[in-house]
Amino acid sequence: MSGTAVQRTIAVLGSAVFFVVAPCTLAGLVPWSITGWQLQPPFLGLELTRGLGAILILAGVPGLIDAFARFALQGLGTPAPIAPPRNLVVTGLYRYVRNPIYVALVAIILGQAVLMGDWRL
Repeated sequence: MSGTAVQRTIAVLGSAVFFVVAPCTLAGLVPWSITGWQLQPPFLGLELTRGLGAILILAGVPGLIDAFARFALQGLGTPAPIAPPRNLVVTGLYRYVRNPIYVALVAIILGQAVLMGDWRL
């Protein structure tokens, strides 16, 4: 196995661990602990807002996964400061926004708040 392949493997494993520790906690465990996944009445009394929430979640999840994958596969590192990428990533969502992981997490959490009808998120 070449040096780059080893670096890529380590980056993928590190990113997977960081993905479970950080985003899955922020966008999964914390919202669950606040809402218990119990739906409240929809915002403004409009069921349509739940659809907007679902759209935000469905837009955020692939963006989050893509950003993590690009860090590992192109940057040869992780989003964690302890193992930063070796290469600058300027493709995908990184072409348009400096921190697509943050943007995706905000979309997911805001989407859950709108879907659940619960502003505590």
